[in-house]
Amino acid sequence: MPEKKRPRIPPLLLPIGAGALVVIAVAIALILVSGGDKTADPGPGTSTTPATPTAPYTPPAGAIPVEFGVSVVPLPGWTVLETEKRGKELVTYAPNGDPRGFFWVRQKQNVAAGAYLLAIIEGETENEIAHLGKQRNLPCPKDVLEECIAMSYTSTAKDKTGADVAVQGYVEVYVRKDKVATAIDFRTRVDYAPKAEADAIQMKTSVLNSL
Repeated sequence: MPEKKRPRIPPLLLPIGAGALVVIAVAIALILVSGGDKTADPGPGTSTTPATPTAPYTPPAGAIPVEFGVSVVPLPGWTVLETEKRGKELVTYAPNGDPRGFFWVRQKQNVAAGAYLLAIIEGETENEIAHLGKQRNLPCPKDVLEECIAMSYTSTAKDKTGADVAVQGYVEVYVRKDKVATAIDFRTRVDYAPKAEADAIQMKTSVLNSL
């Protein structure tokens, strides 16, 4: 009897069928592992680290409070001018007792920075022969500040004997977002300027740190 021929499967379908069996087997294995729960946790998502809160500023030892949380640290040789009640004014004296440098920190609320700066310089140079520089913008050193400006000047003043004294100085105004304006008013005799300016840089840093 002639041998009955079996239906032949085209060779191309063999790998397709094998692949289908593999897919089915993998699917069954996944169902067994997950328990068939379609809502299984897909895994941890991207976690966010909470921002670290900024620590409140703590004034260093020797800091003198001004107002609105601002303070200044005087360097040796600078003392508070007790007769000045607006803000805190520091002064340094020559050996003969004459003042030779001033560093004054004062504040106002809800005032235009430019107007405040100009009023201070006009008050400092009243009755003097003064040359004012241009108002300039400063980079604000802290995020709490919204406006920072400055102006420098030179002038000729009179000492207690009536002799001319060459003076130089500057005013810087820093306005916080809460509308508190802090002014740094520095002024010195030209012949004492190198030492006074070096001291002023350090004292100004203490003020800016407290803003």
